[in-house]
Amino acid sequence: MKRILVVLALAAAVLAIQPLALGQRDKKEDTNVRSVQGTVTDAAGNPVSGAVVHLKNTKTLQIRSFITKEDGGYAFHGLSTNVDFELKAEHDGSVSDVKTLSVFDSRSKAVINLKLNKKK
Repeated sequence: MKRILVVLALAAAVLAIQPLALGQRDKKEDTNVRSVQGTVTDAAGNPVSGAVVHLKNTKTLQIRSFITKEDGGYAFHGLSTNVDFELKAEHDGSVSDVKTLSVFDSRSKAVINLKLNKKK
């Protein structure tokens, strides 16, 4: 009987600790997901508010867009680490060069700044 009580106490302790262990695992960063952020600037280096940044998944060809904030900033989250992404910005007829976020870029939070310099 004493043995059964010890086993039940241990089982109850494991069940009580399990949610804590799962919570700690959730706090760790997912290594299969990354983000990219940056700033869009004009040819003179000034931040551009209202520029459209296009993020293209080179595997599926899906395009996501982000309209830059007042400081010219943009961000995309929840990106796969197993896919290359192409980024470009557009604003009032100007466009940036296309930049690539490669699968070989191991940063979980990449920073890619885009400069508007050519007319469409």
